[in-house]
Amino acid sequence: MAQVKPAAGQQKKVEKKSDDSAKNKKGTAKKKPVDKRKRVDLLHADEAQADKLLRPDVQVLIGSVKLRHDSMYMYCDSALIYEKTNSVEAFSNVRMEQGDTLFIYGDYLNYNGETQLAMLRENVKLINRKTTLTTDSLNYDRLYNLGYYFEGGTLTDEENILTSDWGEYSPATKIAVFNHEVKLANPRFTLYSDTLKYSTDSKIATILGPSNIVNEKNHIYSERGFYNTAKDQAQLLDRSVLTNEGKKLVADSLFYDRKTGYGEAFYNVVMNDTINKNMLTGDYCFYNELTESALATQKAVAIDYSQGDSLFMHADTLKMNSYFVKTDSAYREMKAYHKVRIFRKDIQGVCDSLLFSSKDSCLRMYHDPIIWNEKQQLLGEEINVYMNDSTIDWAHIINQALTVEQKDSIHYNQISGKEIKAYFQGGEARKIDVIGNVLVIYYPEEKDSTMIGMNTSETSLLNLHLMNRKMEKMVMSPKSNGTLYPMDQIPVDKMKLPTFVWFDYIRPQNKEDIFNWRGKKSGETLRKTTRKPVTSPKRELNKLN
Repeated sequence: MAQVKPAAGQQKKVEKKSDDSAKNKKGTAKKKPVDKRKRVDLLHADEAQADKLLRPDVQVLIGSVKLRHDSMYMYCDSALIYEKTNSVEAFSNVRMEQGDTLFIYGDYLNYNGETQLAMLRENVKLINRKTTLTTDSLNYDRLYNLGYYFEGGTLTDEENILTSDWGEYSPATKIAVFNHEVKLANPRFTLYSDTLKYSTDSKIATILGPSNIVNEKNHIYSERGFYNTAKDQAQLLDRSVLTNEGKKLVADSLFYDRKTGYGEAFYNVVMNDTINKNMLTGDYCFYNELTESALATQKAVAIDYSQGDSLFMHADTLKMNSYFVKTDSAYREMKAYHKVRIFRKDIQGVCDSLLFSSKDSCLRMYHDPIIWNEKQQLLGEEINVYMNDSTIDWAHIINQALTVEQKDSIHYNQISGKEIKAYFQGGEARKIDVIGNVLVIYYPEEKDSTMIGMNTSETSLLNLHLMNRKMEKMVMSPKSNGTLYPMDQIPVDKMKLPTFVWFDYIRPQNKEDIFNWRGKKSGETLRKTTRKPVTSPKRELNKLN
């Protein structure tokens, strides 16, 4: 091969173009002029070689090669320029530079000036400001300003390290797309996905396929959504799932702030606590994993499934607060308000507001509370139910207390008093104490459950002892003889106590019925009583002065 000096080669090409111009003037067919903007130009090489006989369109460049195509500069140790195809093969220490923001390195480059496609192989590195893409096989399309790899690659910026089998990156838009075995590694969490879009500018990852985001405390599963890796905030769609230490939150859409532990869920929300075996549902739910507080509204339901048969409770708003979290004194409070309705197969209830505290395991029902158990109805101004391992231990009905048991459509056992205390074993009432101004209407029975008559009594204290839901013994203090009316001689005006009322039309019938609020009929509400406020000695002293 003959050695050709770059200057001489360029001189010969110029002369050839002059000849072609002369022929065109004589009327011969015109050739399309070379677009200088698309031509790959040689700027420097220590040595240039050419063989005009065997490979007339090829130049061999050796040593400190520098080329230019439009605004792109290319450097390498050696190269081949193909004049007919306007393309280049570059070898060893390959470097491409475009402006002062884009640099691409590799061991080998195949660049086509017509398509403006650069194919780099082995030890490839693309640097765009603070973003670095490394791979062994990278194709960079200058027309679309897009680089893509297909045999595994890694993209790194100030926040994250992303790896995948296939990926693409646009220096112009700062957007990267990853497919297959995608992993986003962040000091605070790791994201695994099948398809992911990521902005190196905003640091927002767009989830486009099945993805898992995990750290030491929680786990997020989503198939569509956005995760701001700089702010640690997620906006997740399509029934995404947030799991945290036995608690699982699912909804049509979720917002989650990892730094504050704050989460919001919208529509068809289910928050399940598998440790305490309870659940919150609704169309809006708030949860703070740091303070362990939650709130649910819009068709809100609390479900307890710790006792086999689930208990369902609905209210306008359900709220849970935790106190002294992560200490030996930790306890929780569940508040429900307004229009509370409760259903379980063995117990139902209604009230306007409710409070349960794990501190004393007491369920407090306020504002016209009523409880039903089979054919038994309990009501008063306030009902406190004390639990033991999620089962009823005892219940306290305060002021205007009334218990009613339905015998048939017209006969009812009835007891009223200032307060009632009911004690349970295995979920069944075993003893009932009625205290203060006790009035009784009771139907004693034969062994075959045939009613003998109706007994009416008055006393100050009544103790009932039951077994298998039937009375075994009744003790009155002071003792009352009462009156027993035969079944066929019962006066109609004696069949009901003055405070008697049977709220069967209010009672929840099933778990779906808890959403249907039904208020008391006019005239059947409890009369309001006032409690004397407790005054301090200091206040009384001020009155005297």
